[in-house]
Amino acid sequence: MSDFQYCLNASTIRPTPVMDKIRIAGETGYQAIELWSNELTEYEQGGGSIADVKKALDDHGLAVPTVIALFGWLGSTGDEHQKALDDAKKKLEHAAKVGAKRMIASPPRDKVDLSTGGAQYRELLKLGEAAGVLPAMEFLGFVNSVHTIPQAWKIVQDANHPDATVVMDPFHILRGGGSVEQVSLVPGSNVAIWHWNDVPGGKPVLEQSDADRVMPGDGVGPLKEMERRILDSGYKGYVSLELFNQAYWEQDPSEVARIGLDKMRTFFA
Repeated sequence: MSDFQYCLNASTIRPTPVMDKIRIAGETGYQAIELWSNELTEYEQGGGSIADVKKALDDHGLAVPTVIALFGWLGSTGDEHQKALDDAKKKLEHAAKVGAKRMIASPPRDKVDLSTGGAQYRELLKLGEAAGVLPAMEFLGFVNSVHTIPQAWKIVQDANHPDATVVMDPFHILRGGGSVEQVSLVPGSNVAIWHWNDVPGGKPVLEQSDADRVMPGDGVGPLKEMERRILDSGYKGYVSLELFNQAYWEQDPSEVARIGLDKMRTFFA
């Protein structure tokens, strides 16, 4: 579909240096790359500059749909919460320098009171407005806090903010015990980005970790049905290859990126 553009999540080709990741994404044919905040910080600490990163992105014609990630903002209180907000402000301003549109806001691993989730997400969105980079609510299938689409969607709705969005991901949907039908709960206009990956067979999904993810179409996930529901939702943004598989990290990063792009195109092209 011409409405979709293809993105490479930088995690897919770790431990490749960030500037090489940008080059590979551009040379392979991606339109965008998702960057990680810690890698940008490490690049600066090693003597590089964010201006260099931005120039490399521009030279390769790459957009930055998201930078990853914001932590500690949900379920925290008092000084801990304020510290998380201060950290978020710095990270959002940092992300703005590479031209990011959004920054992924991750939930905590442990169970927390979600009754204030909407208010805390709205608070984060207000920081994002000031920085020019809007936080996007993420659910993570392996955590005990926000691990399903309905939980994330309720936080987005409770935030009551026009720019509140959800990050969608096949692995997290299935790992969190969710269903394909839940994809249809979220209108495409409220989706920040679709990560794209698959779950392998031979191991119960509810026992899998990030490291188990495989290339889209190489696993047993109901990706064709998800694709249909994505199209029906009216989503018109990026689909981003996001993997954390050690086996891919040991291969040629350019080849991994190329194969991943080809496999995504089998669904959306």
